[in-house]
Amino acid sequence: MGLVTTILGLPLAPVRAVVSLADVIREQVDRELYDPASVRRELEAAEEARAAGEITAEEEAEIQQRALGRLTGYDGTDPGSDIAGER
Repeated sequence: MGLVTTILGLPLAPVRAVVSLADVIREQVDRELYDPASVRRELEAAEEARAAGEITAEEEAEIQQRALGRLTGYDGTDPGSDIAGER
């Protein structure tokens, strides 16, 4: 039975390979996105850009909120409200 399954499954091998590759890429992106060192570099870059006058204080605060939200899992919404904004 294993030989028949293998032979019949051969046409799907490229699809399985693409799915496996997508999983590896997703895991790497998640690792980099939520890495504290990556968040720290982003915060430092925002601070340097603000000091150089490239971005406003509001833009820096927005970058900080997004970066810190990745670490804490907080997306900036009110935890007491639902998606539609009503309770």
